[in-house]
Formats: sequence, C-alpha cells, structure tokens
Amino acid sequence: MSPASLLGALAVGALLALGAWLYTPDLPRAALEGRYAGPPSQFVQVAGLRLHMRDTGPRDAPVVVLLHGFGATLHSWDAWAAGLEDGWRVLRYDQPGFGLTGPDPTGDYSDARGVAVLAALLDQLGVQRAVVVGHSMGGKLAWLFTAAHPERVTRLVLAAPDGFASPGFEYGRAPEVPWLARLLPYTLPRFLVRRSLAPAFGDPSLITEAALTSYRELLLAPGVRRAILARLAQVRLQRPEKLLARITAPVLLLWGGRDAMIPPANAADYRANLRESELVTFPTLGHVLHEEAPAETLVPVRAFLQR
Repeated sequence: MSPASLLGALAVGALLALGAWLYTPDLPRAALEGRYAGPPSQFVQVAGLRLHMRDTGPRDAPVVVLLHGFGATLHSWDAWAAGLEDGWRVLRYDQPGFGLTGPDPTGDYSDARGVAVLAALLDQLGVQRAVVVGHSMGGKLAWLFTAAHPERVTRLVLAAPDGFASPGFEYGRAPEVPWLARLLPYTLPRFLVRRSLAPAFGDPSLITEAALTSYRELLLAPGVRRAILARLAQVRLQRPEKLLARITAPVLLLWGGRDAMIPPANAADYRANLRESELVTFPTLGHVLHEEAPAETLVPVRAFLQR
C-alpha cells in the first residue's frame, strides 16, 4: 500500500470512528417516561395526539396554562408551577414535537395547529376561560390563541415572546437552518447541548448538570429531533400587528436585559400594538428568565394575577 493510500485509509477510519463516537440514537420511550412522566404526569388523547401534560393545584381555582418555548418541555415550568399551585389550577404540556408528546402524526407544526391543539385540550378538560402564560415560541402561541379566542383568556403573560422579526427570522420566510443543524437527528453530544443553552442564560454558570441532563435526554425522546427540523422548515412569521390588536385581555410582558435570543427591544413593538400592557425587565437575566431566576421572575406574575 502506498503512503497516500495508507493515509487515506487511516483518514477514513478516523472519520468512521469519530462518527461512531458522536452518533447518538434516540433513547427508549419507556425509560424516559419512567424518569420524566411520574406523578402528576398524565397522557391524554387530544386532537390526534398522545399529549404529555400535568394538571395540578385546586380544581375549583382559576386556571393558568403554561406554554413552553422552543426545545423545552413542561419541565421548564417546574419552579413556576410549584409557586402557583397554592392558588391556581396549573395546566402545562409538552407541545407537539417536543418531550414526551413527541412528533405530531399529522406532521403539521404550524401556528394554526398549535392553537387548535390548545383549544382542544381546554375543551376536553372543560375549561372555558384561563390565564395563558407563554415563553418564547410558547409566548407566540399564547398571544395567537388569545387573538383567535379573546373571550377565553382573562389575562396574558408573555415572557420574551416570539412574533416580531429579529435577526435570522424574517417575515414570510423560513429561518435559515445551518447545515450542521441537519445532523441533529444523528448526534447530540452533551457539550453541544451545553453550548446551545449557554446563550439563553444571562449567567451561563447557573446551568445545572441536572438541567443539562434533562434537556438532552428529552431531546433524545423518539422522533423529537426530526420533529424539530420539520417545525423549523414550517416557520413563517407573519406581521403580528393586526392580530395583537384583537387582544382585549390585560398583558404582562417579561424580558431579560441580556436576552440573546429575542431582542428586548421587541417589547416596545408589543406595547405599541397591545391595548393594555405593562413591562417588567430583569437587567441581568437572559432568555429563559423563568428558569434562570424563577423566584424573582414569579413575583410580578403573581401580583399581576392577583389583581
């Protein structure tokens, strides 16, 4: 064998070994459900989905719905849910394509599908009116649902909500997905999850090993990584001004001053297009402010809900 052939063979071998080392298959559903779907979790059939949800707090109390952001699950609300369950019935669920709900059999990850799933869940539970709380992607779903069903929402809390154009997200166009992101269904090393989470925190040192493990393992739920890419391909931002004008409920906006995902300046756009809103900012916090400082960020939320 010539030196060139030997080097070529070694290079191919090294690439195959690297690929085998980085390859990350889905985790078994049974193991994940045993770890992340213990009481009070339940699975309900809604709109053709097996929806992973939690329904806690007094059944006769006002209802609060918590909608998580992109890449997250209902577990991102653990601290807020615990802080609300004394006076509210708290509903939260893994949105289609994420966590233990997993891929939507319809393959539809549009905004309209998200609104329909939420409406179907509330109908099935017999909930006519609720406070709706959403973070990031879940914030967009929260205000879209409120615009479509203003009579069903008593108050609206938006934590760094998506909806207005920002760098990389233009109106009417799918976001550009880096080619490396297309490898997501095949590999998800722990260091990559940490690197992806770090910009979402004002202080990345606050990312715990437990949170890192939870995020990674739930991203490895069967079919979730492919569903994430399918959702990205279907994203189409539409100008939100006319829809926001339909919202009659009081709105509380929360934003981290160090949000590197959705610009804090977008808060002014929301306030200019909402009938009744107030803004609370947290200068040192990042995008996932409800996870980074749950006790601090819940204070204005409880005050807002108690009025």
